[in-house]
Amino acid sequence: MPAYWLARSKIYDSVEYKRYADLVPKIIEKYNGRVLARGGDHQHLEGSLYYQRHVIIEFPTLKEAVACHQSPEYQEARLFRLNGVGDNELVIVDGVDPTS
Repeated sequence: MPAYWLARSKIYDSVEYKRYADLVPKIIEKYNGRVLARGGDHQHLEGSLYYQRHVIIEFPTLKEAVACHQSPEYQEARLFRLNGVGDNELVIVDGVDPTS
């Protein structure tokens, strides 16, 4: 069953944030992730307008999604988006079987 990273960000320092964003694709690929949405245009329909960047990444399993986040290489990359670079929210959610 697939699982998804759902991330939202408000970026204050785009140069430092790009250092993080440039590292992440190879890490995601290593854990069989596939980017479904990464930044780009969006239409806000409800709730807070705080976050400006939205990312959805699909992994084959919840185990792989969690392993990617906990990996040493991701933990090192994420340091570039901490310490005032931006505010981030990341949730991993398990997918559902569409036939059930």
